[in-house]
Amino acid sequence: MSIERMKYLLNQCEGIRLEFKEATTELPGNLFESICAMLNREGGDILLGVKDDGTVKGINEDCLENIITNLVNLSNNPNKLDPPFILHPSPYSIEGRKILHISVPESSETHKTGHFVYDRSNDGDFKVTQTAQIALLYNRKRNHYTENRIYPYLGMSDFKTEMFPRIRNLIRGRYQNHPWLDLDDEQMLHKAGFYGRDPQTQQEGYNLASVLLFGRDETIVNIVSHYKIDALLRRVDVDRYDDRLYITTNLIEAYDLLMSFVEKHLPDKFYLQDDIRISLRSKIFREIVANLIVHREYTSGYAGTLTIYEDRVETQNPNNPHGNGLLLPDHFVPFQKNPLIARFFAQMGRVDELGSGILNVHKYLKAYSPGKKPQFIEGQLFRTVIPLDDTLRQKDGAVNGAVNGAVNGAVNGAVNDAVSSLVKDRLGKELKRIWEKEGLNLRDLMTEFSIERRTAQRDMKLLKDAGLVEFTGPDKTGRYMLTQEAKNIFSP
Repeated sequence: MSIERMKYLLNQCEGIRLEFKEATTELPGNLFESICAMLNREGGDILLGVKDDGTVKGINEDCLENIITNLVNLSNNPNKLDPPFILHPSPYSIEGRKILHISVPESSETHKTGHFVYDRSNDGDFKVTQTAQIALLYNRKRNHYTENRIYPYLGMSDFKTEMFPRIRNLIRGRYQNHPWLDLDDEQMLHKAGFYGRDPQTQQEGYNLASVLLFGRDETIVNIVSHYKIDALLRRVDVDRYDDRLYITTNLIEAYDLLMSFVEKHLPDKFYLQDDIRISLRSKIFREIVANLIVHREYTSGYAGTLTIYEDRVETQNPNNPHGNGLLLPDHFVPFQKNPLIARFFAQMGRVDELGSGILNVHKYLKAYSPGKKPQFIEGQLFRTVIPLDDTLRQKDGAVNGAVNGAVNGAVNGAVNDAVSSLVKDRLGKELKRIWEKEGLNLRDLMTEFSIERRTAQRDMKLLKDAGLVEFTGPDKTGRYMLTQEAKNIFSP
């Protein structure tokens, strides 16, 4: 969240989606009542270190880290928040004083704190004790959030267990002390909210969100046979396509495949942010791809699509709308369509806080495609339109596509057919990164691609055997460099 947005919130009055709480040296005693109530209602923002009237009182800086640690740990503790919902507060400096911002999404589950359910109204948080009221909460979420649909006969054998080490690496790269890192695979699924009980049938089991995130391809087909994501390039043959990627695998792998498709067919631009080079293409399209995956209604038979045209990129996905029409960065209320899936993507660092996607795309598109504005259109089919200026069109795109095509062709031609398409795709990315960085060591590869040491070593062996990379320098400090054959791909 930007500092401008934070100042805007401080000038508002408390309401159903906004709560101020004083916190000088420790967490407020009633904090989890507000968190629980917001999770159960519409979500919202909680600012710690602020008086009820919006006056910034501040948090003792010596206590700030301890407060953050306690909040993360308690939100993962079922004795405090049941079921758990990990929250990561963000610190800000306002008028020389420290405050904490907690972004609370609406949850697809019904939560308790202190063994009681809480709900939210404009007057604050209130305890829900009547059975009929609790049933209304359950039913509202059950009818709106299909990601919680229970499948009692699913077991660990229905999931791609090889995904878990990779997921832990992604989480560790973002949160070194994340409480999920010490759990085994099954415990992680339970803690992340992917195992539950149907409040009507009382049957327990894994839910639809778990299938979509971790399911084997055959498991996904059996449960949501209509699920697919279609990525198309339509620059020349606009009636059919110039290139196509048809995705039916789990959402974690689908994200990587879609990002690779974007990198293959769209150029990047040189851009410095705080004297550090960043990828504008990545900044923009990680938000677009995540939005396409995270906020989709997966019980709908419509396919999600990402289409690259000569002058724009469009995505479309089936949606359970929370309003209709064009969403503007200064006049929209963010709303998560699949909170469990969104939260898991946030723990991996693939999405930021709720509502940041639209803001980030508007921010970075100004540099990537000057003078153009993105469109986010809410409806039964959610559409995004990312316009491309002249410098991003066919000339630059064709050069970029030619290089990508040559790299992918070299990898596909040199690597054994038994190697999976996902591994080949990663090898191509690694080869391009070695070229961009003029060499990488093993630790760089592990960090940049969120892979384990043995995976990085295996990848480099495949590329060495293919004659595309060579190792130079001492064993401990040496780097993998492109061979002359590989250099010719990038400079034909």
